[in-house]
Amino acid sequence: MINSNVIGERLDAINSWLKQIFSTIDFQIEPASSDASFRRYFRVSIGDETLILMDAPPAQEDTQPFISIATFMHEHGVHVPKFTAYDIDAGFLLLSDFGNRAYLDELNEQSADSLYKAAIDSLISMQLLPLDKITLPEYSSALLHQEMSLFPEWFLNEHLSIDTPEFLTDTFNLLTKSALEQPQVFVHRDYHSRNLMHTSENSPGIIDFQDAVIGPITYDLVSLLRDCYIEWPDDKLANWVEYYYLNAIKNKLLSNSISLEKFTQWFDWMGLQRHIKVLGIFSRLNYRDGKSNYMNDLPLTLKYVRKISAKYPEFSELTTFLQQQAKIAAI
Repeated sequence: MINSNVIGERLDAINSWLKQIFSTIDFQIEPASSDASFRRYFRVSIGDETLILMDAPPAQEDTQPFISIATFMHEHGVHVPKFTAYDIDAGFLLLSDFGNRAYLDELNEQSADSLYKAAIDSLISMQLLPLDKITLPEYSSALLHQEMSLFPEWFLNEHLSIDTPEFLTDTFNLLTKSALEQPQVFVHRDYHSRNLMHTSENSPGIIDFQDAVIGPITYDLVSLLRDCYIEWPDDKLANWVEYYYLNAIKNKLLSNSISLEKFTQWFDWMGLQRHIKVLGIFSRLNYRDGKSNYMNDLPLTLKYVRKISAKYPEFSELTTFLQQQAKIAAI
């Protein structure tokens, strides 16, 4: 439960900080959005300008990674918000406003091809960032396993009261091996339709990148194309995967020795790792954090897991488990 007194105190502090920044009280503030963390966002209007204020309580959130990564990305031409002001100790950041047209709201049969190709072009630009110019964590074996452990802990045990099957250890090891054998690049970690804004210039605007790491080349692509919030037919996905693949080779992110078939397997297995993790995350957001709306996205996420595990014989035990567990089959 959110303490309303805490909210009131934060809003008072926000108004006081903005008064200092603008040297006036002639501004308006309204909720813009929230996310899966403790961060909240407000739209601030002053004169003819609007800005976004990120409220990241310092007891729960560290804004320094956001500031460092945003500065790095902006300096290298990636379309991320610019800073107007920030106070790390208070947990306030004032950013340029990308508007309220998220990709998720703009995507349809007519717009999808151009929007996804623009997002893939931006993804290539991110993956070309010079990693020697910034220090980022690695998407290590330990981190990959830690993420997947959320699936048995929160989805199977907490949500469904199902014991953890022994075969998951081998499944997780296969997925980890596949992730680590891929070229390692800048990884946004949440590169999907809710974190891409359709802007009038240089679209998309990219947000929510503060958890970036150095990791597998297919991670952000699968986040984008097998999005937990919107689904596309296989033939469209195959076309977009090939569009990325050809551009990645052109930009020397991928070697010519990697076939499209091999790349597609990397893509599929990376998606399986991610969606196994996300089933755990959505369940944890519900049971631990009281954010029940994410449970609405379990069926599509589980559909991806079923579909990809059934495609590869290496995951036959997972496929059988998902079919035989009545509680899972009912989702």
